[in-house]
Amino acid sequence: MSEIPVIAIFDVGKTNKKLFLFDEQYRIVFERTARFTETVDEDGAPCENLESLRLSVFDSLREVFRKKEWQIKAINFSTYGASLVYIDEEGRPLTPLYNYLKAYPAALSEQFYSQYGGATAFSVQSASPVLGSLNSGMQLYRLKHEQPDIYRQVKYALHLPQYMSYLLTGVACADITSIGCHTNLWDFQRNNYHKWVTEEGVMDKLAPLFSSNEVMPAAFPGSNYLVGTGLHDSSAALIPYLVNFQEPFVLISTGTWCISLNPFNDTPLTTEELEADCLCYMTFQGKPVKASRLFAGYEHEQQVKRIAAHFNQHTGRYRNIDFDSDIIRRLKARNQQETPLPTAGKKVLQSSEFEQRDLDTFTSDIEAYHQLMLDIAHQQYIATKRVLSGDKVKRIFVDGGFSKNAIYMNLLAAFFPEIEIFAASMAQATAMGAALAIHGAWNSKPLPNDLIELKYYSVTHDVSL
Repeated sequence: MSEIPVIAIFDVGKTNKKLFLFDEQYRIVFERTARFTETVDEDGAPCENLESLRLSVFDSLREVFRKKEWQIKAINFSTYGASLVYIDEEGRPLTPLYNYLKAYPAALSEQFYSQYGGATAFSVQSASPVLGSLNSGMQLYRLKHEQPDIYRQVKYALHLPQYMSYLLTGVACADITSIGCHTNLWDFQRNNYHKWVTEEGVMDKLAPLFSSNEVMPAAFPGSNYLVGTGLHDSSAALIPYLVNFQEPFVLISTGTWCISLNPFNDTPLTTEELEADCLCYMTFQGKPVKASRLFAGYEHEQQVKRIAAHFNQHTGRYRNIDFDSDIIRRLKARNQQETPLPTAGKKVLQSSEFEQRDLDTFTSDIEAYHQLMLDIAHQQYIATKRVLSGDKVKRIFVDGGFSKNAIYMNLLAAFFPEIEIFAASMAQATAMGAALAIHGAWNSKPLPNDLIELKYYSVTHDVSL
Protein backbone atom coordinates (compact mmCIF):
# COMPACT_ATOMS: atom_id res chain seq x y z
CA MET A 1 0.00 0.00 0.00
CA SER A 2 1.41 3.41 -0.97
CA GLU A 3 2.13 5.97 1.72
CA ILE A 4 -0.32 8.85 2.14
CA PRO A 5 1.33 12.29 1.83
CA VAL A 6 0.69 14.36 4.98
CA ILE A 7 1.81 17.49 6.76
CA ALA A 8 2.51 17.48 10.50
CA ILE A 9 1.36 20.55 12.46
CA PHE A 10 2.30 21.29 16.06
CA ASP A 11 -0.44 23.47 17.55
CA VAL A 12 0.72 24.76 20.92
CA GLY A 13 -1.79 26.44 23.22
CA LYS A 14 -1.31 27.54 26.80
CA THR A 15 -3.15 24.45 28.05
CA ASN A 16 -3.03 21.78 25.32
CA LYS A 17 -0.15 20.94 22.99
CA LYS A 18 -1.38 19.07 19.93
CA LEU A 19 0.12 17.32 16.93
CA PHE A 20 -2.05 16.86 13.83
CA LEU A 21 -1.42 15.09 10.56
CA PHE A 22 -3.45 16.48 7.62
CA ASP A 23 -3.77 14.67 4.29
CA GLU A 24 -3.87 16.54 0.98
CA GLN A 25 -7.65 17.14 1.35
CA TYR A 26 -6.94 18.74 4.76
CA ARG A 27 -8.61 15.92 6.65
CA ILE A 28 -7.12 15.10 10.05
CA VAL A 29 -5.74 11.56 9.89
CA PHE A 30 -3.91 11.59 13.22
CA GLU A 31 -4.09 13.61 16.43
CA ARG A 32 -2.09 13.55 19.63
CA THR A 33 -2.58 15.81 22.67
CA ALA A 34 -0.22 16.47 25.55
CA ARG A 35 -0.45 18.63 28.66
CA PHE A 36 2.56 19.69 30.71
CA THR A 37 2.85 20.78 34.29
CA GLU A 38 3.99 24.39 34.48
CA THR A 39 7.28 25.28 36.10
CA VAL A 40 8.35 28.61 37.61
CA ASP A 41 10.89 31.24 36.63
CA GLU A 42 13.55 32.73 38.92
CA ASP A 43 10.94 35.03 40.50
CA GLY A 44 8.57 32.15 41.25
CA ALA A 45 6.13 33.19 38.51
CA PRO A 46 4.48 30.28 36.62
CA CYS A 47 5.79 29.62 33.12
CA GLU A 48 5.87 27.03 30.35
CA ASN A 49 8.17 24.04 30.80
CA LEU A 50 10.32 24.63 27.74
CA GLU A 51 12.33 21.42 28.06
CA SER A 52 9.16 19.30 28.25
CA LEU A 53 7.89 21.06 25.13
CA ARG A 54 11.16 20.44 23.26
CA LEU A 55 11.22 16.75 24.18
CA SER A 56 7.56 16.37 23.24
CA VAL A 57 8.28 17.60 19.70
CA PHE A 58 10.89 14.91 19.12
CA ASP A 59 8.92 12.16 20.91
CA SER A 60 5.83 12.93 18.80
CA LEU A 61 7.81 12.97 15.56
CA ARG A 62 9.47 9.65 16.39
CA GLU A 63 6.02 8.16 16.91
CA VAL A 64 4.61 9.30 13.56
CA PHE A 65 7.77 8.51 11.60
CA ARG A 66 7.46 4.90 12.79
CA LYS A 67 4.04 4.64 11.15
CA LYS A 68 4.57 3.41 7.61
CA GLU A 69 1.15 4.42 6.25
CA TRP A 70 2.12 8.12 6.03
CA GLN A 71 4.78 10.08 4.23
CA ILE A 72 5.50 13.32 6.08
CA LYS A 73 6.19 15.91 3.41
CA ALA A 74 6.38 19.00 5.66
CA ILE A 75 6.10 20.25 9.25
CA ASN A 76 4.85 23.59 10.53
CA PHE A 77 3.95 25.21 13.84
CA SER A 78 1.30 27.50 15.30
CA THR A 79 1.63 28.64 18.90
CA TYR A 80 0.34 31.27 21.27
CA GLY A 81 2.13 34.59 20.90
CA ALA A 82 3.98 37.10 23.07
CA SER A 83 6.54 34.55 24.26
CA LEU A 84 10.27 34.74 23.51
CA VAL A 85 12.97 32.08 23.74
CA TYR A 86 16.45 33.53 24.20
CA ILE A 87 19.07 31.23 22.68
CA ASP A 88 22.88 31.39 22.81
CA GLU A 89 25.42 30.67 20.04
CA GLU A 90 24.78 26.92 20.46
CA GLY A 91 20.99 27.28 20.29
CA ARG A 92 20.48 26.59 24.00
CA PRO A 93 17.78 28.55 25.87
CA LEU A 94 19.30 30.96 28.39
CA THR A 95 16.20 31.70 30.48
CA PRO A 96 12.81 30.23 31.31
CA LEU A 97 9.99 30.91 28.82
CA TYR A 98 8.60 33.91 30.68
CA ASN A 99 4.83 34.09 30.97
CA TYR A 100 3.23 36.93 29.01
CA LEU A 101 0.89 37.53 31.98
CA LYS A 102 3.82 38.24 34.29
CA ALA A 103 3.55 41.68 35.88
CA TYR A 104 5.77 44.28 34.20
CA PRO A 105 7.81 46.71 36.36
CA ALA A 106 6.03 50.08 36.33
CA ALA A 107 9.25 52.09 36.55
CA LEU A 108 10.77 50.30 33.56
CA SER A 109 7.59 50.79 31.54
CA GLU A 110 7.54 54.48 32.37
CA GLN A 111 11.21 54.79 31.40
CA PHE A 112 10.56 53.14 28.04
CA TYR A 113 7.51 55.13 26.99
CA SER A 114 8.89 58.48 28.17
CA GLN A 115 12.05 57.87 26.14
CA TYR A 116 10.16 56.91 22.98
CA GLY A 117 7.49 59.57 22.62
CA GLY A 118 4.95 58.74 25.32
CA ALA A 119 2.50 55.85 25.63
CA THR A 120 -0.24 57.39 23.46
CA ALA A 121 1.93 58.24 20.44
CA PHE A 122 3.88 55.00 20.73
CA SER A 123 0.70 52.91 20.84
CA VAL A 124 -0.50 54.51 17.61
CA GLN A 125 2.82 53.66 15.93
CA SER A 126 2.96 50.08 17.24
CA ALA A 127 -0.80 49.49 16.75
CA SER A 128 -1.20 48.09 20.23
CA PRO A 129 -2.41 49.29 23.62
CA VAL A 130 0.10 49.26 26.49
CA LEU A 131 -0.13 45.64 27.62
CA GLY A 132 2.99 45.06 29.73
CA SER A 133 4.62 41.67 29.15
CA LEU A 134 1.99 40.91 26.49
CA ASN A 135 3.93 43.38 24.33
CA SER A 136 6.69 40.80 23.86
CA GLY A 137 9.30 43.34 22.78
CA MET A 138 9.04 44.75 26.30
CA GLN A 139 10.26 41.40 27.63
CA LEU A 140 13.45 41.81 25.59
CA TYR A 141 13.83 45.39 26.81
CA ARG A 142 13.41 44.12 30.38
CA LEU A 143 16.05 41.42 29.90
CA LYS A 144 18.53 44.01 28.63
CA HIS A 145 18.02 46.30 31.61
CA GLU A 146 17.50 43.77 34.42
CA GLN A 147 19.76 40.87 33.35
CA PRO A 148 22.53 42.44 31.23
CA ASP A 149 24.90 39.47 31.70
CA ILE A 150 22.36 37.07 30.18
CA TYR A 151 21.36 39.61 27.52
CA ARG A 152 24.98 39.76 26.29
CA GLN A 153 24.92 35.98 25.76
CA VAL A 154 21.74 36.09 23.63
CA LYS A 155 22.41 35.25 20.00
CA TYR A 156 18.73 35.43 19.02
CA ALA A 157 15.41 36.19 20.70
CA LEU A 158 12.93 33.93 18.90
CA HIS A 159 9.18 33.98 19.26
CA LEU A 160 7.90 30.57 20.30
CA PRO A 161 6.70 29.41 16.82
CA GLN A 162 10.10 30.24 15.34
CA TYR A 163 11.96 28.54 18.19
CA MET A 164 10.05 25.34 17.46
CA SER A 165 10.96 25.63 13.79
CA TYR A 166 14.59 26.25 14.81
CA LEU A 167 14.62 22.95 16.72
CA LEU A 168 14.20 21.07 13.43
CA THR A 169 16.13 23.29 11.01
CA GLY A 170 18.88 25.02 12.97
CA VAL A 171 17.85 28.18 11.06
CA ALA A 172 16.94 31.18 13.21
CA CYS A 173 14.22 33.30 11.65
CA ALA A 174 11.59 35.89 12.50
CA ASP A 175 8.03 35.82 11.14
CA ILE A 176 5.81 38.80 10.49
CA THR A 177 2.70 37.26 12.14
CA SER A 178 4.63 37.14 15.43
CA ILE A 179 6.67 40.35 15.05
CA GLY A 180 3.58 42.30 13.94
CA CYS A 181 1.25 41.27 16.74
CA HIS A 182 1.16 43.60 19.81
CA THR A 183 4.93 43.22 20.29
CA ASN A 184 5.96 46.91 20.30
CA LEU A 185 8.67 45.85 17.83
CA TRP A 186 6.90 46.90 14.61
CA ASP A 187 6.05 50.43 13.50
CA PHE A 188 2.84 50.12 11.47
CA GLN A 189 3.17 53.68 10.19
CA ARG A 190 6.61 53.00 8.68
CA ASN A 191 5.93 49.31 7.94
CA ASN A 192 9.27 48.43 9.49
CA TYR A 193 10.86 47.77 12.85
CA HIS A 194 10.31 50.59 15.32
CA LYS A 195 13.24 52.99 15.76
CA TRP A 196 13.76 51.92 19.41
CA VAL A 197 14.73 48.44 18.21
CA THR A 198 17.77 49.93 16.46
CA GLU A 199 18.55 52.59 19.05
CA GLU A 200 18.59 50.04 21.89
CA GLY A 201 20.69 47.58 19.86
CA VAL A 202 17.87 45.04 20.07
CA MET A 203 17.93 44.54 16.28
CA ASP A 204 21.15 42.55 16.73
CA LYS A 205 19.18 40.00 18.77
CA LEU A 206 16.41 39.54 16.18
CA ALA A 207 16.72 36.88 13.49
CA PRO A 208 16.27 37.64 9.77
CA LEU A 209 12.64 38.12 8.72
CA PHE A 210 11.31 35.26 6.58
CA SER A 211 8.08 35.07 4.61
CA SER A 212 5.36 32.97 6.25
CA ASN A 213 5.18 30.65 3.21
CA GLU A 214 8.91 29.91 3.16
CA VAL A 215 10.18 26.45 4.00
CA MET A 216 13.59 25.09 4.93
CA PRO A 217 15.13 21.62 4.85
CA ALA A 218 15.28 19.72 8.12
CA ALA A 219 18.69 19.63 9.79
CA PHE A 220 18.76 15.86 10.29
CA PRO A 221 20.75 13.65 7.88
CA GLY A 222 18.53 11.55 5.63
CA SER A 223 15.37 13.56 6.25
CA ASN A 224 13.51 14.74 3.16
CA TYR A 225 10.71 16.83 4.66
CA LEU A 226 10.47 20.61 4.66
CA VAL A 227 9.86 22.83 7.68
CA GLY A 228 7.88 26.08 7.87
CA THR A 229 8.82 29.13 9.91
CA GLY A 230 5.85 28.81 12.27
CA LEU A 231 2.95 31.22 12.80
CA HIS A 232 1.27 33.19 15.57
CA ASP A 233 -1.97 31.31 16.31
CA SER A 234 -4.41 34.23 15.86
CA SER A 235 -3.04 34.94 12.39
CA ALA A 236 -3.00 31.24 11.51
CA ALA A 237 -6.70 30.88 12.39
CA LEU A 238 -7.55 33.60 9.85
CA ILE A 239 -5.83 31.83 6.91
CA PRO A 240 -8.61 29.33 6.03
CA TYR A 241 -11.05 32.25 5.71
CA LEU A 242 -8.64 34.30 3.57
CA VAL A 243 -8.13 31.27 1.33
CA ASN A 244 -11.86 30.52 0.93
CA PHE A 245 -13.45 33.99 0.80
CA GLN A 246 -12.46 36.95 -1.36
CA GLU A 247 -15.31 39.38 -0.57
CA PRO A 248 -14.74 41.55 2.54
CA PHE A 249 -15.64 39.82 5.81
CA VAL A 250 -15.07 40.07 9.54
CA LEU A 251 -14.19 37.03 11.63
CA ILE A 252 -15.31 37.01 15.26
CA SER A 253 -13.13 34.38 16.91
CA THR A 254 -14.82 33.51 20.20
CA GLY A 255 -13.33 31.92 23.29
CA THR A 256 -12.20 33.42 26.58
CA TRP A 257 -11.51 36.52 24.48
CA CYS A 258 -13.79 37.35 21.57
CA ILE A 259 -11.65 38.97 18.89
CA SER A 260 -13.20 40.71 15.86
CA LEU A 261 -10.70 40.58 12.98
CA ASN A 262 -11.12 42.64 9.80
CA PRO A 263 -8.39 41.86 7.24
CA PHE A 264 -10.00 44.36 4.82
CA ASN A 265 -9.57 47.39 7.08
CA ASP A 266 -6.14 49.01 6.82
CA THR A 267 -7.05 52.42 8.27
CA PRO A 268 -4.59 53.52 10.99
CA LEU A 269 -5.64 52.96 14.58
CA THR A 270 -6.86 56.07 16.37
CA THR A 271 -6.14 56.95 19.99
CA GLU A 272 -9.83 56.36 20.79
CA GLU A 273 -9.71 52.88 19.23
CA LEU A 274 -6.56 51.99 21.19
CA GLU A 275 -8.25 53.11 24.42
CA ALA A 276 -11.15 50.81 23.50
CA ASP A 277 -8.76 47.81 23.28
CA CYS A 278 -8.41 47.77 19.50
CA LEU A 279 -5.10 46.66 18.01
CA CYS A 280 -3.60 45.31 14.81
CA TYR A 281 -2.61 41.77 13.99
CA MET A 282 -0.74 40.85 10.83
CA THR A 283 -1.82 38.40 8.12
CA PHE A 284 0.62 35.81 6.84
CA GLN A 285 0.94 38.01 3.73
CA GLY A 286 2.17 40.90 5.91
CA LYS A 287 -1.01 43.01 5.78
CA PRO A 288 -2.42 44.70 8.91
CA VAL A 289 -5.63 43.29 10.37
CA LYS A 290 -7.59 45.72 12.50
CA ALA A 291 -9.01 43.91 15.52
CA SER A 292 -10.99 44.59 18.68
CA ARG A 293 -11.05 42.45 21.81
CA LEU A 294 -13.82 41.66 24.28
CA PHE A 295 -13.47 39.53 27.42
CA ALA A 296 -16.92 38.06 26.72
CA GLY A 297 -16.16 34.35 27.01
CA TYR A 298 -14.79 34.83 30.50
CA GLU A 299 -17.75 37.00 31.50
CA HIS A 300 -20.18 34.39 30.16
CA GLU A 301 -18.53 31.69 32.26
CA GLN A 302 -18.66 33.77 35.45
CA GLN A 303 -22.23 35.01 35.02
CA VAL A 304 -23.60 31.56 34.13
CA LYS A 305 -22.26 30.38 37.50
CA ARG A 306 -24.05 33.29 39.18
CA ILE A 307 -27.35 32.53 37.42
CA ALA A 308 -27.13 28.80 38.17
CA ALA A 309 -26.38 29.41 41.85
CA HIS A 310 -29.20 31.94 42.23
CA PHE A 311 -31.84 29.71 40.60
CA ASN A 312 -30.43 26.47 42.03
CA GLN A 313 -29.62 24.98 38.62
CA HIS A 314 -26.64 23.18 37.07
CA THR A 315 -24.41 25.27 34.81
CA GLY A 316 -24.59 22.62 32.07
CA ARG A 317 -28.27 23.53 31.59
CA TYR A 318 -27.27 26.66 29.63
CA ARG A 319 -25.21 24.98 26.94
CA ASN A 320 -28.11 24.52 24.52
CA ILE A 321 -30.84 27.03 25.37
CA ASP A 322 -33.15 27.79 22.42
CA PHE A 323 -33.59 31.38 21.27
CA ASP A 324 -36.92 32.78 22.47
CA SER A 325 -37.89 35.98 20.63
CA ASP A 326 -40.81 36.63 23.03
CA ILE A 327 -38.41 36.82 25.98
CA ILE A 328 -36.08 39.16 24.06
CA ARG A 329 -38.99 41.46 23.17
CA ARG A 330 -40.08 41.63 26.82
CA LEU A 331 -36.52 42.30 28.01
CA LYS A 332 -36.00 44.97 25.39
CA ALA A 333 -39.19 46.78 26.43
CA ARG A 334 -38.22 46.60 30.10
CA ASN A 335 -34.65 47.75 29.46
CA GLN A 336 -35.90 50.79 27.51
CA GLN A 337 -37.94 51.85 30.51
CA GLU A 338 -34.83 51.67 32.69
CA THR A 339 -31.48 53.12 31.54
CA PRO A 340 -30.62 53.14 27.82
CA LEU A 341 -27.88 50.85 26.57
CA PRO A 342 -24.61 52.62 25.65
CA THR A 343 -24.22 53.66 22.03
CA ALA A 344 -21.60 52.36 19.63
CA GLY A 345 -19.74 55.65 19.93
CA LYS A 346 -18.81 55.10 23.57
CA LYS A 347 -15.77 53.30 24.82
CA VAL A 348 -15.91 49.51 24.76
CA LEU A 349 -16.13 48.06 28.23
CA GLN A 350 -14.59 44.66 28.92
CA SER A 351 -17.72 43.52 30.73
CA SER A 352 -21.38 44.08 29.88
CA GLU A 353 -24.08 45.52 32.09
CA PHE A 354 -25.20 42.11 33.29
CA GLU A 355 -22.86 41.86 36.27
CA GLN A 356 -24.71 44.89 37.76
CA ARG A 357 -28.20 43.38 37.25
CA ASP A 358 -30.28 42.12 40.16
CA LEU A 359 -31.20 38.47 39.50
CA ASP A 360 -34.31 38.82 41.68
CA THR A 361 -35.87 40.94 38.91
CA PHE A 362 -36.07 37.93 36.54
CA THR A 363 -38.99 35.50 36.51
CA SER A 364 -36.78 32.53 35.65
CA ASP A 365 -33.20 31.50 35.01
CA ILE A 366 -33.99 31.24 31.27
CA GLU A 367 -35.09 34.86 31.22
CA ALA A 368 -31.93 35.85 33.12
CA TYR A 369 -29.78 33.91 30.67
CA HIS A 370 -31.43 35.64 27.70
CA GLN A 371 -30.62 38.99 29.34
CA LEU A 372 -26.99 37.92 29.80
CA MET A 373 -26.73 37.03 26.12
CA LEU A 374 -28.50 40.26 25.11
CA ASP A 375 -25.95 42.28 27.10
CA ILE A 376 -22.99 40.32 25.73
CA ALA A 377 -24.26 40.50 22.14
CA HIS A 378 -24.71 44.25 22.49
CA GLN A 379 -21.13 44.66 23.72
CA GLN A 380 -20.04 42.48 20.80
CA TYR A 381 -21.94 44.77 18.43
CA ILE A 382 -20.13 47.81 19.82
CA ALA A 383 -16.70 46.11 19.66
CA THR A 384 -17.18 44.67 16.15
CA LYS A 385 -18.57 47.94 14.80
CA ARG A 386 -15.25 49.59 15.62
CA VAL A 387 -13.42 47.51 12.98
CA LEU A 388 -16.10 47.62 10.27
CA SER A 389 -14.78 50.66 8.39
CA GLY A 390 -12.80 50.14 5.19
CA ASP A 391 -14.17 47.99 2.37
CA LYS A 392 -17.86 47.25 2.90
CA VAL A 393 -18.14 44.02 4.85
CA LYS A 394 -20.71 41.61 3.40
CA ARG A 395 -20.40 38.81 5.93
CA ILE A 396 -19.51 38.17 9.55
CA PHE A 397 -18.24 34.71 10.41
CA VAL A 398 -18.32 33.54 14.04
CA ASP A 399 -16.18 30.63 15.11
CA GLY A 400 -15.41 29.11 18.51
CA GLY A 401 -17.72 28.60 21.47
CA PHE A 402 -20.36 31.29 20.82
CA SER A 403 -20.89 30.04 17.24
CA LYS A 404 -22.82 27.16 18.82
CA ASN A 405 -24.95 29.47 20.98
CA ALA A 406 -28.30 29.99 19.21
CA ILE A 407 -29.22 33.03 21.33
CA TYR A 408 -25.92 34.81 20.65
CA MET A 409 -26.09 34.08 16.91
CA ASN A 410 -29.71 35.23 16.51
CA LEU A 411 -29.04 38.41 18.48
CA LEU A 412 -25.95 39.16 16.37
CA ALA A 413 -28.10 38.81 13.22
CA ALA A 414 -30.59 41.29 14.74
CA PHE A 415 -27.84 43.77 15.64
CA PHE A 416 -26.36 43.59 12.10
CA PRO A 417 -29.44 43.35 9.82
CA GLU A 418 -27.48 44.59 6.75
CA ILE A 419 -24.74 41.94 7.07
CA GLU A 420 -25.01 38.18 6.59
CA ILE A 421 -24.18 36.36 9.82
CA PHE A 422 -22.76 32.83 9.74
CA ALA A 423 -21.69 30.34 12.38
CA ALA A 424 -18.53 28.80 10.97
CA SER A 425 -17.03 25.51 11.93
CA MET A 426 -14.02 23.57 10.80
CA ALA A 427 -11.67 21.07 12.30
CA GLN A 428 -8.81 22.89 14.06
CA ALA A 429 -8.67 26.24 12.23
CA THR A 430 -5.32 27.29 13.74
CA ALA A 431 -3.53 24.09 12.75
CA MET A 432 -5.18 24.09 9.34
CA GLY A 433 -4.02 27.66 8.78
CA ALA A 434 -0.43 26.67 9.48
CA ALA A 435 -0.76 23.86 6.93
CA LEU A 436 -2.35 26.14 4.32
CA ALA A 437 0.42 28.75 4.71
CA ILE A 438 2.93 26.37 3.10
CA HIS A 439 0.43 24.50 0.87
CA GLY A 440 2.62 24.79 -2.22
CA ALA A 441 5.59 23.17 -0.51
CA TRP A 442 3.93 19.85 0.27
CA ASN A 443 0.52 19.48 -1.36
CA SER A 444 0.16 18.42 -5.01
CA LYS A 445 -3.58 19.21 -5.11
CA PRO A 446 -5.30 22.60 -5.58
CA LEU A 447 -6.48 24.52 -2.53
CA PRO A 448 -9.84 23.06 -1.42
CA ASN A 449 -12.89 25.33 -1.34
CA ASP A 450 -14.92 23.38 1.21
CA LEU A 451 -12.79 23.76 4.32
CA ILE A 452 -15.39 25.67 6.31
CA GLU A 453 -18.93 24.61 7.18
CA LEU A 454 -21.32 27.57 7.44
CA LYS A 455 -24.72 27.96 9.09
CA TYR A 456 -26.64 31.11 8.13
CA TYR A 457 -28.61 33.09 10.72
CA SER A 458 -31.27 35.29 9.16
CA VAL A 459 -32.71 38.33 10.89
CA THR A 460 -35.63 37.42 13.12
CA HIS A 461 -38.10 40.05 11.90
CA ASP A 462 -40.09 40.16 15.11
CA VAL A 463 -36.89 41.19 16.96
CA SER A 464 -35.30 44.51 16.04
CA LEU A 465 -32.39 45.85 18.10
